[in-house]
Amino acid sequence: MQRIFKFVPGLMIAAVCSAFNPVSAGENGNLPDDKNMPSLLSSSIGSPAFVRHCDSVYESIGLLTYGLERDVFSKAYKGYQYLLNKGVLRKTSTLTICDYSQSSNNKRLYVIDLKEGKLLYNTYVSHGKNSGQEFATSFSNITNSNKSSLGFLVTAETYSGKAGYSMRFDGMESGVNDKVRMRDIVLHGSRFVNEHFMDMRGAIGKSLGCPAVPLVQAKKIIDAIKGGSCFYVNHPDDWYTRTSTILNANVDLMLSPAATAVNPSPAVVNPELGEHNSSPAKML
Repeated sequence: MQRIFKFVPGLMIAAVCSAFNPVSAGENGNLPDDKNMPSLLSSSIGSPAFVRHCDSVYESIGLLTYGLERDVFSKAYKGYQYLLNKGVLRKTSTLTICDYSQSSNNKRLYVIDLKEGKLLYNTYVSHGKNSGQEFATSFSNITNSNKSSLGFLVTAETYSGKAGYSMRFDGMESGVNDKVRMRDIVLHGSRFVNEHFMDMRGAIGKSLGCPAVPLVQAKKIIDAIKGGSCFYVNHPDDWYTRTSTILNANVDLMLSPAATAVNPSPAVVNPELGEHNSSPAKML
């Protein structure tokens, strides 16, 4: 019998917004059969049940090897479980972490296949030009701020625009990132986000607030995560850490014989790692 967790309505603060339609599947209208991923959420990141399960996933994939700290993964995984529990994720096998606590000279984007227990992509990702220089230190939810947004997003539909093949997001946290769609904060490729540009200029290029990735990897990354997966933008920002509805959710433990735990396989080194050559979801 596996532990899963139920949210206590009386204890949880939820953002109220207008109703939306379900997340679209993207260009081809197809979504993988991802509905077998379980919810295993705790009332706090430090609870024994959550720590054991989260550590198992983290260590099995070997994420520390790629520079992702345990506490960052714990926050991302708790938010993933929250969104899974609320039923807003349609692509439940994938978790993406954009770790803005790291230098922009690091490969700080992590695309994780939770179902198979492996890291699909680990590469560079830009931050907004007004968020900082080498490190992102300032964030915004305001149009034309040219800053990145923090927190939990859900990936949405794809389109072809000025930046080429791109993917929209829907923000899940009111006042934090709920205006990302209005701001046109999307994931796209950039020829200024790669090691060659960093070697020439001393840092990768910046964006107008979008998480841009290396152009040669953009399509594969977008196709791997589009259509309703969890995308977490991390930074140890005091205000966000204190006020995030998702990170500070109050929940109640329950048992369910129907749930099956995420059972990651041993870490698999994917040749795509590194840089070798719609309708929105409901905001909670």
